[in-house]
Amino acid sequence: MTEDIRHPLRDAVADSAKAKEVPDTPQTRAPAYRLAFTDQEFMGRDALRPVRLQLELLKPEMGLDAHGITSTIVLFGGARIPKPADKDKARTKTLADLSHFYEEAREFARLMTLKSLETNGCENVIVTGGGPGVMEAGNHGAVDAGGRSIGLNIVLPFEQAPNAYVTPELCFNFHYFAIRKMHFLMRARAICVFPGGFGTMDETFEALTLIQTGRMSRVPFLLFGRAFWEKIINWDALADAGTISAEDLDLFRFVESADEAMHVIDNWETAPARDALPGR
Repeated sequence: MTEDIRHPLRDAVADSAKAKEVPDTPQTRAPAYRLAFTDQEFMGRDALRPVRLQLELLKPEMGLDAHGITSTIVLFGGARIPKPADKDKARTKTLADLSHFYEEAREFARLMTLKSLETNGCENVIVTGGGPGVMEAGNHGAVDAGGRSIGLNIVLPFEQAPNAYVTPELCFNFHYFAIRKMHFLMRARAICVFPGGFGTMDETFEALTLIQTGRMSRVPFLLFGRAFWEKIINWDALADAGTISAEDLDLFRFVESADEAMHVIDNWETAPARDALPGR
């Protein structure tokens, strides 16, 4: 006896289409009649937030799994950093002076994507926030190498569309910052941070905190542009104050170029997650 087992997704899609074919009556026009999973007003309710969080976790995870992505190289950095050719349009001289990091990010992504292609583009895949500036440079570099890259976009009141270099089938969009940041780190084999603003700082310190506290294994953590980072953050003062330990300063390295970054990553001594917090 052969059981008639239908694919659940196909059933849901079929029912969604079937629900639109019913006669137009006061009953079928009522919001209560809508299928729950197709009712945007219902799905947008505060009480459904846990469901929306789960969906934002699941959709990119299933998408990346479907495309065989097993590990990523994370690129964080400022959306406002211009291409060198556009540095004259930068709103400050400092921003113009940082424009060379666009090319360093692009070259790093190119070199890393060439390495990724040795695994058929399944490992060491570049992932960015999908926007302009350093993010665009990272996705652009992957295209230069003939590979694919991921864009994790976020809905903002003023935000742009995804940059043109993100691989379309790996271009995801998020409402929740927290779930987006989880996806940045869930497959991360290295984290590379270029100069940036509040968003870059937020991503940097959250990732460092996860490594510091042992919630995440230690991976290569590179800060591009020592002069920028040491001007913005007094790392030694944190250690001197005792708010972090001296050992925490070894969780990251400063680099200046794409070639140097590749060398550091290739020679990084891997380490498991911490089981104790130095200084405590």
